Amino acid sequence: MSMTNFIQFDKDDIDTAKGTGLISTIDRDLDIKVTPFDSTNEKAPTHRVYAKSPRGHDIEVGGIWKKTSGEGKPYYTLSIKRLGFNANLGRYPGQDDLALQAIIEWEPRD
Repeated sequence: MSMTNFIQFDKDDIDTAKGTGLISTIDRDLDIKVTPFDSTNEKAPTHRVYAKSPRGHDIEVGGIWKKTSGEGKPYYTLSIKRLGFNANLGRYPGQDDLALQAIIEWEPRD
């Protein structure tokens, strides 16, 4: 079985890392590319997420945002608005590679 729903960043410092990954759902497989995005807007994403069009062009499909939990710990969320896909990034059980992040889908809140 191959790994699905992940981003492999090129370094442990996710804030400035590039990455590639795969999002698999019941009706699609989406190869993604993630690039850091620098902005002075505090609501801007930390990364832009790209996928390939049917003809092979990179198109921006979403973003990754850095947030802070109620306990004051940083975490990352991923959103692909057009698909209604929302997820948190986290570690796979039993792995210690900080650059490998699981994409953990969650349902949107009303």
